[in-house]
Amino acid sequence: MKKLNNYSYVVEKKEGMLVPLKIFASDKLMMKMKEDNCIQQGINVASLPGIQGYSIMMPDAHQGYGFSIGGVAATDEKKGCLSPGGVGFDINCGVRLLTTNLTVKDVEGKVEKLLDVLFKNVPPGMGGKSIFKLGHEELDKVLVEGPRYMLGKGYGVEEDVLNCESSGMMEDADPSKISDKAKKRGKNQLGTLGSGNHFLEIQRVGKIFDKKTAEVFGIKDVDQIVVLIHTGSRGLGHQTCSDYLRKIEDEFPDLIGSLPDKNLAYAPADSSLARDYYGAMCAAANYAWTNRHLIGHQTRKSFEEVFPGVEVRTVYDVAHNIAKLEEHVIGGVKKRVWVHRKGATRAFGPGNDELPEKYGVTGQPIFIPGSMGTSSYVLAGTEKAMSESFGSTAHGAGRLLSRKKANESWTGEQITRELRSNKIIVKAASSRGVSEEAPLAYKDVDEVVKVSHDAGIGKLVANLKPLGVIKG
Repeated sequence: MKKLNNYSYVVEKKEGMLVPLKIFASDKLMMKMKEDNCIQQGINVASLPGIQGYSIMMPDAHQGYGFSIGGVAATDEKKGCLSPGGVGFDINCGVRLLTTNLTVKDVEGKVEKLLDVLFKNVPPGMGGKSIFKLGHEELDKVLVEGPRYMLGKGYGVEEDVLNCESSGMMEDADPSKISDKAKKRGKNQLGTLGSGNHFLEIQRVGKIFDKKTAEVFGIKDVDQIVVLIHTGSRGLGHQTCSDYLRKIEDEFPDLIGSLPDKNLAYAPADSSLARDYYGAMCAAANYAWTNRHLIGHQTRKSFEEVFPGVEVRTVYDVAHNIAKLEEHVIGGVKKRVWVHRKGATRAFGPGNDELPEKYGVTGQPIFIPGSMGTSSYVLAGTEKAMSESFGSTAHGAGRLLSRKKANESWTGEQITRELRSNKIIVKAASSRGVSEEAPLAYKDVDEVVKVSHDAGIGKLVANLKPLGVIKG
């Protein structure tokens, strides 16, 4: 491993690797990466057929399924592959940021009441049941049209859809490629938060680094109240990933046997199974955008109940677990590649046609959540990200301890008390949901964001501080 500078390392090609491995990390974060198996996972990804440029790991990288969480890989459109492990089980797990015209002074003494209303309107936890009842035909329309279908039924506003990665709709979605079992799991989960690291967090703006960009994003001043929503495709996405991993194992047993890690299972890009998986993945992604869209609608409704006349607007919605067919300059040549982002945020720079017009000057809004009790960050995409990381950056703090270890180290009641002593109120579906997401179970988000900023793959815009948190 060779240190390139204060924010990146490289592992040159060796036996089995088709490209080098590039790791964005400080010395402090690299020490943590060396303590688990994620670097070997990055090396393994470098062996995938048709991989281009580099196998890449973000500063929040840690061990995942096949790919590290925080892994990025681009494979050739024709000679490459699609790997479910390079997308993840929670397809299009992502984050949506909402701004309000409220300040800390406006919500003083009312955060707990607001959390109670949100808890009622946005069911959290593993068993959270949707208040939006959809039939099978309606669910298929969601899988094809994404949040625009629910917009037509009166949920949300046009701006919510426009300010969304891909406008909330992957055009290659094919509901027929989603199994009945996956649809059954997802049918009653739209508009629900789920469990694990998913959350809905009321925050205040702590610091603004780039006032001009922040204003374009709707972030006006310190102490403004904002809301960060983090969830994904729930049981539908998880089941879809599981279904296609089994199909790949059945259809390509020899291929699986040749891999350095069977969890890297892939379908060759020119195979019908790759096309089927992509159609299913796009449909699950549309479901996830609809899920966050409905939670955003319910959040607006909850704020209006507690603060009549409040204005709640969507800044942007980004995906963390997804594969997309994109065009990038690689070795001086424009190529169409399947970009896998597994626990990584798209970070397209200014002028990109994929972005809403108002973000054409600033670059794409990027949201990097911390953990309960720590800061979250808003950044903007950069031109350098396009050349250095296939237009990608980090997606969060990154786990430091397993959930099992976290539960052995703290109780939910202990964490809740500690956070309340710091004026952060937590409302959760279960005590375990709090203990396994304890702040110290995660890496230092400030360090992760500093690496992204210093590396030029995301430009700091603002810092956000938690006031109230809903957990699954």
